[in-house]
Amino acid sequence: MAGHSKWANIQHRKGRQDKLRSKLFSKLAKEITVAAKMGDPDPDKNPRLRLAVKEAKSNSVPKDVIERAIKKSQGGDAENYEEIRYEGYGPNGVAVIVEAMTDNRNRTASNVRSTFSKNGGNLGETGSVSFMFDRKGQVSYPASAGDADSVMMAAIEAGAEDVESSEDGHIIWCADTDLSDVSTALEDQLGESESTKLVWRPQTTTPLDLDGAQKLMKLIDALEDDDDVQTVTANFEIPDEIMDQL
Repeated sequence: MAGHSKWANIQHRKGRQDKLRSKLFSKLAKEITVAAKMGDPDPDKNPRLRLAVKEAKSNSVPKDVIERAIKKSQGGDAENYEEIRYEGYGPNGVAVIVEAMTDNRNRTASNVRSTFSKNGGNLGETGSVSFMFDRKGQVSYPASAGDADSVMMAAIEAGAEDVESSEDGHIIWCADTDLSDVSTALEDQLGESESTKLVWRPQTTTPLDLDGAQKLMKLIDALEDDDDVQTVTANFEIPDEIMDQL
């Protein structure tokens, strides 16, 4: 789940992901299998697979799970997953993008539509909200990677576009097509990142009060619990004092 860019909010959601580690492992392994099947099974020759493996490792996915996911892509019995993006609105008009990988389009579409309607949202057409987001590469580092100035210099040299630094860490932004190159260059300067992935970055955010935040989180939690759903992004903003109450 991604939304408001403040680190505290991201970390709060990460805590929930830790509780759903097996489900997270499954989603990351699915991305590895699809990336390997679409391109070369060698991460050094397949940028998408390289990023998928890197993200899996940063989430402590065991090496044997990663190797099994790559091997699965080369087998004749590998499922044919289709990548689909759903767009809609949650409570209080918050824009929501859902990315899924499915072997049954009808099942996934039905489940996603039902989840939206049961939780105060509504599913729209493709393109109905994505114009409010930019597709970007995001590389995250802990605060220990360096001070704001040194991380900014490393990011500029690596070809990044923007850096957000706080006492909790650094988020480095780049063009989606540059993510593999930028993350590799940053690794030389700053070491291993905490996270490297493609995301939808909201151009504007919708502020939420406690009631609105609770309703939105209920929708996002329900969407993330769907095995076909890979990522959920929303353009919300929740003040820290409200986030602490969730």
